[in-house]
Amino acid sequence: MNFLGHLYLSGSDPLVTVGNFMADAVKGSDLSRFPAGVQAGIRLHRAIDSYTDEHPLFRTGRARVRTHAGRYAGVVMDLFYDHLLASHWQHWHPEPLPQFAQRMYSLLHSHAHLLPERMAFVLKHMHQGDWLSSYAEMSGLRGALQGMARRAPQGGSMAGAEVVLVQHLEAYRAEFTDFLPQIGQHLRSLS
Repeated sequence: MNFLGHLYLSGSDPLVTVGNFMADAVKGSDLSRFPAGVQAGIRLHRAIDSYTDEHPLFRTGRARVRTHAGRYAGVVMDLFYDHLLASHWQHWHPEPLPQFAQRMYSLLHSHAHLLPERMAFVLKHMHQGDWLSSYAEMSGLRGALQGMARRAPQGGSMAGAEVVLVQHLEAYRAEFTDFLPQIGQHLRSLS
């Protein structure tokens, strides 16, 4: 799961959402410098990543895209899952995606003082480009993959990986439709 998936799975506590958003920029297990809700969000993020990376459906999709994306197949899959969530958002969430996205941008900006510098920078660009809503369109996914390809060391293999999603769209969609309720149930079992 990428940004949209993590925010979707955050629940309703603002500090958990902030922690979940910023977790990739937080290293180590000592989280005592953060408020309790942010700590819970960081742990939630890590639980989402761990569960997702080991899930058989995710692994099947990752294997399918590995020939195109190589060592970045997992990153590409995270973006595929955000696209699959966004493109059928109304099936998964009652709030329209553009409203959800704007609410998330506002929430994150209002807690920007808690964000590591790197994530504050990401948030600025995410909001300006409305990344969360853009994931719903193939052009948005393509743009996200191209951006990742430019920023990652030797990440060129990510550019154009959306062709694999298009070629196997029904398989990816079916896998994601099975996966999302399972991760939700798993996360509820942790609380």
